[in-house]
Amino acid sequence: MTGTLDGKIALVTGATRGIGAGVVQALAREGAHIIMVGRTTGALEDMDDAVKELGGTATLVPMDLTDFAAIDNLGGHIAKQWGKLDILIGNAGILGPISPIGHIPPKEWDQLMAINVTANYRLLRSFDALLKAADAGRATFVTSTVAEQCRAYWGGYATTKAALNCMVKTYALEVANNTNVRANIINPGPIRTSMRAAAMPGEDPDILDTPADIAPLFVKMSEEIFTANGEIISYADYKAGKYEELF
Repeated sequence: MTGTLDGKIALVTGATRGIGAGVVQALAREGAHIIMVGRTTGALEDMDDAVKELGGTATLVPMDLTDFAAIDNLGGHIAKQWGKLDILIGNAGILGPISPIGHIPPKEWDQLMAINVTANYRLLRSFDALLKAADAGRATFVTSTVAEQCRAYWGGYATTKAALNCMVKTYALEVANNTNVRANIINPGPIRTSMRAAAMPGEDPDILDTPADIAPLFVKMSEEIFTANGEIISYADYKAGKYEELF
């Protein structure tokens, strides 16, 4: 298989459903070898079948992202196997409770921070050298509108996404000079996923774009010719043609 990402090594978290599954298939179509990270072996095997049907290849990594030592170990395995990581897609995340901040149980707050923020920090920590070893390392993370437009009862999720934005923008500044790594953020907006359904139970899913619709944007932001850095790219604005200077 040949494509714009032929020969690239790409790691995707939350790879078995929703946006992650759509991104995996889009990257595979462009020739990337996918390191798929997900919680369950069965779901990863199903995605592996989908990748093979597209003519692609994948490595399956069953992992709970709160197992931070496992993330470190994965970095070592990638270094030994490939010596680089071309593409990092930090997609996995949880919604947590839609609740007044004072009513969020501490255990659920800690879980939100662990998965939505700390796990992504551990990914950057473990894969920083591997991204720099690639010809043009590309790291893309997934945010939300509520990170910047605060809403009542969304404080847990919004706080984690605001922290993620700050972390990725800071990393982008740190790699801007003397490296070929570029780090950016995508704001998907309303996409037809199980998380969206949980957050907006009365919404008609048929009016929403699908993970397959947004996945090509992740591909474009993973290509060597995409050199923007530290940007938050809104999928809605991208569809409206507002980033012509970047793409």
